Amino acid sequence: MRVLNKPLSGVKVVDLSRFIAGPYCTMKMGDMGAEVVKVETAGKGDDSRALGPPFIAGESAYYLSFNRNKKSIALNLREDKAKEILKRLIRRADVFVENFRLGVTAEMGLTYEDLTKIKPDIIYCSITGYGHNSPYRDKPSFDVMVQGEAGLMSITGFHEGPPQRVGIAIADILGGLHAVEGILLALLVRGKTGKGQFIDVSLMDSVLAVLTYQAGHFLATGEAPQRAGNRHSMITPYDCFESQDGYIILAVGNQRLWESFVRALGRDDLYKDPRFAIMSERNRHHSELKDIIVSMTKKKTTAEWVGIMEAAGVPCGRIRALDQVLTDPHVQEREMVVEMKHAGAGLIKLVGIPIKLSLTPGEVALPPPMLGEHNLEILNDLGYTQQEIDDLRNNKII
Repeated sequence: MRVLNKPLSGVKVVDLSRFIAGPYCTMKMGDMGAEVVKVETAGKGDDSRALGPPFIAGESAYYLSFNRNKKSIALNLREDKAKEILKRLIRRADVFVENFRLGVTAEMGLTYEDLTKIKPDIIYCSITGYGHNSPYRDKPSFDVMVQGEAGLMSITGFHEGPPQRVGIAIADILGGLHAVEGILLALLVRGKTGKGQFIDVSLMDSVLAVLTYQAGHFLATGEAPQRAGNRHSMITPYDCFESQDGYIILAVGNQRLWESFVRALGRDDLYKDPRFAIMSERNRHHSELKDIIVSMTKKKTTAEWVGIMEAAGVPCGRIRALDQVLTDPHVQEREMVVEMKHAGAGLIKLVGIPIKLSLTPGEVALPPPMLGEHNLEILNDLGYTQQEIDDLRNNKII
């Protein structure tokens, strides 16, 4: 059933972003009812359309993952008539999102100052690698570079191994999430003051912001945290432990859980061992404790240990592959995988909306658009006649 009452209904977004950070931001806004017009390069489109495999009937699964709930118009912005179309879109917009490298919007005449001449109260969100006033503002800023430069890779992986990137483009996605937050805050301010503003979001800052207690470790001690694999540096045991047929995850986060854990493990003696009596001592002797725990966990299967620990109230879990996760009953009950018809790829599946609002829920209403799929609809809405649209097409403006 189509949801009509959504939190961002009536908010119009012009989206000139591509790849992940910007598209993820505008997809999240589209999920909550914003009208998002994705402006793409005629004949090429968002660079992520070419990334793969996998492809579904020629459509990149990568692109499909970040671009639902949008309409696409394809413009050749080298041409003045295409720029005029974009200006018409901006005049009726509330929000403008871009993630070009610094300097590109100045070349295109699309800086915040340029747009305020067209729409004085525009909310302009710029997502870059390092920010507009950073000494690194001209450095390349793909996700993996930022993960390294922001220190995330230095604390990811095992101590004896090389640094590791997170298994998703976490810097890009965090940048997109912080962009959404900034835009929503700016919309609130505009509702009070009538004024738009410029939002400067950097991927570097977005990663730094979530370092939290790891950054706190350095700020408190002057010592850089090191890679610790799956172990938590301040909680023990909090790790993956080998079982008879795989691994079990255990998160024994306080003293009460520690007592329940050692009883469930069948090792009451550990509770009285001075090396493990309190958390600080367990942290200090984590290697010795892990050896003891593994000597026990290897005697039973993961499923057996999960059953034992759950019965004892000890937080535990399994390490599952995505084919197991995305077919879990939880996913169906929470609508975290949705099916919809795509114009080119047919029936596709997408990850659902994680925020569940009781009164004004979001909705996966539109499939990721084909390149220029909504040219006619958007141009008609902007007041172009059919003859004008035909001329634009014949002259390769659209």
